[in-house]
Amino acid sequence: MDKWSLFQKFLITENSQISIWDFVANAVIILILSAILEITYAKCAKSLSGRKIFASNFFLIGFTTMLIISIVKSSLALSLGLVGALSIVRFRSAIKEPEELAYLFYTIAIGLGLGANQRIITVLASLILLSIIWARFLMVKQTKQQNLFLTVSSTGNSKPTISQITNLLEANFKAAHLSRYDEFENRIEASYWIEIKSVKSLENFKTEVNKLSPDTNISFVDNKSF
Repeated sequence: MDKWSLFQKFLITENSQISIWDFVANAVIILILSAILEITYAKCAKSLSGRKIFASNFFLIGFTTMLIISIVKSSLALSLGLVGALSIVRFRSAIKEPEELAYLFYTIAIGLGLGANQRIITVLASLILLSIIWARFLMVKQTKQQNLFLTVSSTGNSKPTISQITNLLEANFKAAHLSRYDEFENRIEASYWIEIKSVKSLENFKTEVNKLSPDTNISFVDNKSF
């Protein structure tokens, strides 16, 4: 067989039948691993908002990756066609933090491993990585923390500036992220995601804000999406 015939045979799609039972087994494994990963991200991630919403995509991404690899792994032609298709489609995802990108790569890696039928190494690597994530989380966690949605609104000429509010947030809370800010002629309103250690920090923040402007209203709401 000459080189050209060998190359043509290499490009031809092989009629390799995908085992239904292997595919079902991989689907069950990826369902379990993505569920564990979703719980891990919701509990251990440092992101202040939308943890559960973001983590709900892990199974879809992992399963889709596994399906694609299961189909194209037996044919170079299909692999090249996949590259061409992906070059047309432009994926855009609102990644706010590097941690989110790391979890997405982890989910894709699980799908790649199971799509290639590398179950043992995929499950073993996943368990090791999940154990490390939980161990680091438990070591760092010293006190019970609570995530809240904070809204500060003020009217009148003595309303505080956004920089003054931000400085007070940094001084009293562990973390704060500005989600919305509106400024009108006689009123301002700012919304934050905050992470607190104790109720005393809320009282201190309220007292310091009232010193800047007595007409300031403050509300704290527990957000269940964390």
